[in-house]
Amino acid sequence: MSKMRVTLLGTGSPLPDPNRAGPATLVTADGLAVLVDCGRAVLMRLAAVGLLPPMLDALLVTHLHSDHISDLGDVITTRWVMSPAPRPFTICGPIGTREVVELTMASLARDVRYRIDHHADLIEGPAVTVREVSAGDEFNVGSATVRVGATEHRPVDPTVGFRIEVGGRSAVLAGDGIPCATLDALCKGADVYVQAVIRGDLVKQVPSARLQDILDYHSTVEQAAQTAAKAGVGTLMLTHYVPALQHGQESEWLVLAAAHFAGSVVLGDDLTHVEVG
Repeated sequence: MSKMRVTLLGTGSPLPDPNRAGPATLVTADGLAVLVDCGRAVLMRLAAVGLLPPMLDALLVTHLHSDHISDLGDVITTRWVMSPAPRPFTICGPIGTREVVELTMASLARDVRYRIDHHADLIEGPAVTVREVSAGDEFNVGSATVRVGATEHRPVDPTVGFRIEVGGRSAVLAGDGIPCATLDALCKGADVYVQAVIRGDLVKQVPSARLQDILDYHSTVEQAAQTAAKAGVGTLMLTHYVPALQHGQESEWLVLAAAHFAGSVVLGDDLTHVEVG
């Protein structure tokens, strides 16, 4: 079996944090590099793990909330200008992804023209292929098989999670959302399950109606652990912490998860990773 590494490139939320980049996760295995979501500063975090944008095989988008796609233009442009030869880039996401990519490309049109005019070896713009996916879809990215499952993050709709399987290993990237039967099915028996989480007990103490609104469509730590236990996953990785995980608080979050899940629970700063196999 091949080794698979899952790296939390960005563990932040929409709230700016000097220590946490926006939501983004990297899955590498068997020479494959798949980026899931592309929040703020994602390319800085990629550089920190020694991976250049041209090395990315695909971008998978769980949903179209701004914090999960804020650096889409940067990923497209930088991968293009750093590639020694044209290499198509595949972007997969729920219905609506094609429109977002087209609008992003339109916003980059002047930049693309400037670069083509300046560099003799650049004769065309970024080659981007968009694949809109729905629950039940299955496709290949290099040596990996990717399965798509519906997630529950309403009123954001549709939203999806991805199960990446390669070399006998599997990782589920669920994005945001709350527990649901389709997520249980997607996670069943996975080696790694990555879930965005909130501390409901802390959020409830903040006197902000706008912040209170997140309680009904994000998994709490406890809910993520319950999903992990129900699905029988090997390792639960927590990310997208709200409020931001503070140093010294790790044990508090782990205790909440351990009350519902007996397996390995991983959380931490950006670049935290697990390796299976």
